[in-house]
Amino acid sequence: MKKITDLLLILILIAGLTSGCSKEKPVPPALPPVESMKIDFSNFITEKKRASFYDAKGIETASWAFSALAAGYWNSIMVTTLAIPVIAYENAARHSPVYLEDNTWEWKYDTRVFMATYRIRITGRTYGHNAEWKMYVSMEGNGSFPEFLWMEGNSRLDGTGGQWTLNHCSFFNEPVMQIDWTSDGTHIQTVKYTYIRELNDSREEDPFRTSFIEFGKKSGSTYDAYFVIHYFNGSGFSDVEVEWSTTEKHGRVRCRAFFADDEWHCWNGNYVNIFCP
Repeated sequence: MKKITDLLLILILIAGLTSGCSKEKPVPPALPPVESMKIDFSNFITEKKRASFYDAKGIETASWAFSALAAGYWNSIMVTTLAIPVIAYENAARHSPVYLEDNTWEWKYDTRVFMATYRIRITGRTYGHNAEWKMYVSMEGNGSFPEFLWMEGNSRLDGTGGQWTLNHCSFFNEPVMQIDWTSDGTHIQTVKYTYIRELNDSREEDPFRTSFIEFGKKSGSTYDAYFVIHYFNGSGFSDVEVEWSTTEKHGRVRCRAFFADDEWHCWNGNYVNIFCP
């Protein structure tokens, strides 16, 4: 009987040792979607002929054109300041991360953007129900610069939202843009850019600081997308609300500083001014 008991104890001990050594392999957090950094400006591209207040036939398009003008400053940031980090980040999904320690993973790769090759290193660390992200960038060759922290942020592990902070550049390694985003877990619902740079390149107080644009989607409405814009117009800040249909292209805008009233001003699917229904 004693031999049987001893055998059972040995089996139990072996089982305990085996289970203690068979830890599950850590699973890396999912990278937030690149759409968390993007605002859809496609309905307000000012290069179109209809960007002027009047087209060639004298048809007035002021409502749409002013909306395009108000969004244009932010669109220019999207294609300049944000272009390289967004493209560089987007390529991370094509690479597999390496586990480091302390719930931290690392993605390392080179990416070519606008005829230049950038060396990217992204770290993701999980804590509780969140993840912390840091993207380091360096470049060799013509215009080279050493590695610096270009972007950092945090996100919820369920994919419902987060925040990014973008630093200006390797020379001015300081925060310039904050991006807040939300998602329903499948699709991005809101993206907000806030300009947070305190000093400009001349080291003077940056007048655009606190400017922002929020892009969002609405369901069950004639207008299924919107902008809320707070921007510096050269002498002070103005507030603009824009709503439009992403499929039919018609929309409306209101801004007291421009229209001198608090009414909505509408345009049709051809971007021509109409009376609001």
